[in-house]
Amino acid sequence: MKKDNLVFERSDKHIYRDGEKLIKVFDKNYSKANILNEALNHARVEETDVNIPNIRSIEVVDGKWAIILDYIEGTTLQALMDEHPEKEDEYLELFVNLQLSVLSKKVPMLNKLKDKMQSKISQTDLDATTRYELHTRLDSMPKHVNLCHGDFNPTNIIITKDGTPFIIDWAHATQGNSSADVARSYLLFYLAGKRELGDKYLKLYCKKSDTAIQYVQRWIPIVAASRLVKAPESEKEFLYSWIDVVDYE
Repeated sequence: MKKDNLVFERSDKHIYRDGEKLIKVFDKNYSKANILNEALNHARVEETDVNIPNIRSIEVVDGKWAIILDYIEGTTLQALMDEHPEKEDEYLELFVNLQLSVLSKKVPMLNKLKDKMQSKISQTDLDATTRYELHTRLDSMPKHVNLCHGDFNPTNIIITKDGTPFIIDWAHATQGNSSADVARSYLLFYLAGKRELGDKYLKLYCKKSDTAIQYVQRWIPIVAASRLVKAPESEKEFLYSWIDVVDYE
């Protein structure tokens, strides 16, 4: 793939544009199982009416596994929020409405969010007492089966020229409790240095969904712990601070 066509890169993946196609190329050391699971998650969400790019194929490109999708021409919601701060409330309203729409869907073949979180908590370096408290709290939470994106933030929403929103990056999609996904979005705002916006987001979501803020907040230590396993060092101190708010009984 040509560097001129590079759209985005991380240490373990590079994303290129090739005409009307988006080519997501994974590093040779990236787990094949995780790549195929990401493609399967995406394909299952395609069967809903959520606006997402369609997968065209899964191929080997230059000796590396790649997922080929439709290229969506547009601007991320995050870029629009940065360029037009005077429209922050309007864009936040759109963001919350899109999330409510996603969370209203059911995709019964997806992995269970609770199972994934229990496994992640077990993998952390937290002490046994804290892990026990988190496992217990997670197990006590209501068992729902709503479509959860797993990384719902404004960088994963593309707005086309005609105003149509597309939601991208379904690698972490699961089925579970909506408030867990909301707690993750809230933490993502904080991690991006947008604390005031995160607080505004949480209040707006809870108002629109008739959800108690305290209920979403009970998920935050669980979500923070589940993120610890693959979090960069720059995030860990912040995540530990949220886990420390666990109430011991």
